[in-house]
Amino acid sequence: MPVQWSPAHCGGAWVISGYDEVAGALRDPRFSVRRAARWINSGLGEHADKPAHTAAQRRFKRIFSRSLLFLDGRAHRRLRSILHLGFKPAALEHQRDAIAALAGQLIADILADDDARQGYDFVTRFARPLPALVIATLMGLPERVPDAFIGWAADLAGFIGSPTPDAAQTVAAQAALEALCDYFEEVLRQPQDLPPHCLLADIVQARQRDALTQVEVLAQCSTLLFAGYETTRNLLGNGLLALLRHPAQWTALKSQPQALRGAVREMLRYDSPVQYTGRRLLADITLDGQPLRRGDLAILHIGQANHDARRFSDPARFDIARDQGMHLSFGQGAHVCLGAALTQMEAEIAFTALMQAMPTLALSTEAPSWQPAGAYRALQRLPLVFQE
Repeated sequence: MPVQWSPAHCGGAWVISGYDEVAGALRDPRFSVRRAARWINSGLGEHADKPAHTAAQRRFKRIFSRSLLFLDGRAHRRLRSILHLGFKPAALEHQRDAIAALAGQLIADILADDDARQGYDFVTRFARPLPALVIATLMGLPERVPDAFIGWAADLAGFIGSPTPDAAQTVAAQAALEALCDYFEEVLRQPQDLPPHCLLADIVQARQRDALTQVEVLAQCSTLLFAGYETTRNLLGNGLLALLRHPAQWTALKSQPQALRGAVREMLRYDSPVQYTGRRLLADITLDGQPLRRGDLAILHIGQANHDARRFSDPARFDIARDQGMHLSFGQGAHVCLGAALTQMEAEIAFTALMQAMPTLALSTEAPSWQPAGAYRALQRLPLVFQE
């Protein structure tokens, strides 16, 4: 059933899994993303009022709730119009050579490593560092992101990706966001050091003309760095795994690299980096004959919608030549992924570089491992081998 009530899911929620139903909900303003306060409070439970938690919790809630990810309507449109400048086609195209250079250097480092010739973990050596470096470059960060960033991102993903985060996940996410904010406050103390035409420069200019508050600045900076990293690194890992599990398609793609754009779209459909997203109902509605009430939680299951047989023939089949319309992995409507074009371009550049430099890539005898299930579909390790 495309719409059904699940008492076990998030303490009770409507799980929407049909393609048309999910697409419609993503576009419907009655499905609100403003759920941060209740979500953050639920994680700490009986510990929420303890002095050790309250100050950090208040700042966490104040910053988190001002993220573009959790705002609707006019506030969302205002923030999106500021951040959108750095994601316009011309701005992204300007970064193409830099992204290719970063991907090329990571591959060169692997090829130069004698130990890697016996096998290496693709997640550690490529899928994690590349998007972190790319979003840092796009933002205009004066140096590489801090070494601790991968851990911060993992803690934020564990919180955001859990429908019912526990106290440990909530406290870890608080510490991660605090560290990210401290990092950006330090960077932004010297705005003159930022390169022109970067995301941080746009944000600084918006702050100077009072289009953003300081809390909004920190919230968007942290969101951009985290979101620009998490989705892309999962796409790179999940997509390469799908290709290598279907060697005939890996071979076909190497012989027809012009098919890569469509292949990346199929990777996104087949194994979506974001499996589901949550919404709160702002009004009573009826969907697929089911009465959804104001205040109800709705889980929009993107991963299942991308496998809806009413939309995609033989949806469990991975087919890089598939041409049956758009997946929902980037969302739709007002909250469609701001960095969708960047993620698509980055993946195309990365897979092109891998096909050219490592055409013999294959899965190791060691099985891939996954991070705990949640909203994010993320590999922990992807062991690979190659021949020179």
